[in-house]
Amino acid sequence: MKFSVSQSTLAKAIAVVSKGLASATNSAILAGILVRAEEGTVELQTTNQTIHVRDLMAANVSEPGETVVSGRMLANIVKALPDSAVTFETDGPQIGISCEHASFRMNTMDAADFPEFPTYALESSISLPVEVLREMEGRVGRAVSRDTSRPILTGILLTVDEGNVRLVATDTFRMAVCDTQVEGEGLERPFEMIVPAAAFHDVLGFAEGAPTVLVGSTRNQVVFECGDVTYVSRRIEGTFPNYRAIMPESSNTQIVCPVEEFDAVLRRVSVIAQSHPSVHMDVDVDGQLVTLSAKSVDAGEAMEQMDAKVTGASTMIALNYRYVFDCLAALRGEKDVTVELRSSREPALFKSIGKVSYVYLLMPLRD
Repeated sequence: MKFSVSQSTLAKAIAVVSKGLASATNSAILAGILVRAEEGTVELQTTNQTIHVRDLMAANVSEPGETVVSGRMLANIVKALPDSAVTFETDGPQIGISCEHASFRMNTMDAADFPEFPTYALESSISLPVEVLREMEGRVGRAVSRDTSRPILTGILLTVDEGNVRLVATDTFRMAVCDTQVEGEGLERPFEMIVPAAAFHDVLGFAEGAPTVLVGSTRNQVVFECGDVTYVSRRIEGTFPNYRAIMPESSNTQIVCPVEEFDAVLRRVSVIAQSHPSVHMDVDVDGQLVTLSAKSVDAGEAMEQMDAKVTGASTMIALNYRYVFDCLAALRGEKDVTVELRSSREPALFKSIGKVSYVYLLMPLRD
């Protein structure tokens, strides 16, 4: 095998497929990158047996062939090279790498021992603008659980129904829902699947600058196709929590306030609440005010009022300020947020309606 490719192209491809390298394994082959050269194209592959990543890049191929090399070592070498042509040439059990005046020799592994890239026939798929998917994932991703003992909650529910695309995530303390409308072919048949949150994060990492990404499903896989990159992950099996059942159907109090002001006031009041995450929201309909307050046995008290458009009944609720911060951070760039309350013992609902509609449900605290 012999080929040459630019250092910048190679570095970008290695960064993409490195997402599939096994981080801790006794199998050297799973810590490697499969390099396959064919006429005009070099293919890189990685897998940790849960995800598979493949990237194709244009190259000047003199001799076709394939081999496997250490992923970490190859990445370190290529990062250190100047932005010039890099030449690879196999020589028995080793491969030579040269770029300008630098040269390296790496031990290789047998490509026949590398797991095959999964073949798939998509049952359902949808093509989404990358920036829309990035915005949606960025909003719901904050509510994904980090508790790996409950795999369902480490995923994001994706549903597609008559052109409406929805992402849902929950860690049982809060829930985030994003909706948007898309147009195109293949949207007639509804489908849904639970996608590992890590898969969305990986794909959006390498999709920077791409116009669209295809998201598809098979019986047990989720497939992302973006340009020359294919990313295949296992779907999370099981039943996602019935989020519709816990969504309040009505409210007794509605608050509309600027996102930036809400965030600034909460940030000041929460300084006193570092040891206990509870912040009280007292809503005064007559005065059109919302008062945020916090108390700490060790530190003292803090209180600040802000003007708001308030309708319905005056009320009070205690919320985890860290979770409220996550909601407001997800709404950065939006002008206003609407907060709907039923009582001090029922969930608070934060809403923002736009091209990407956002609903954030937060369970109250009981002091």
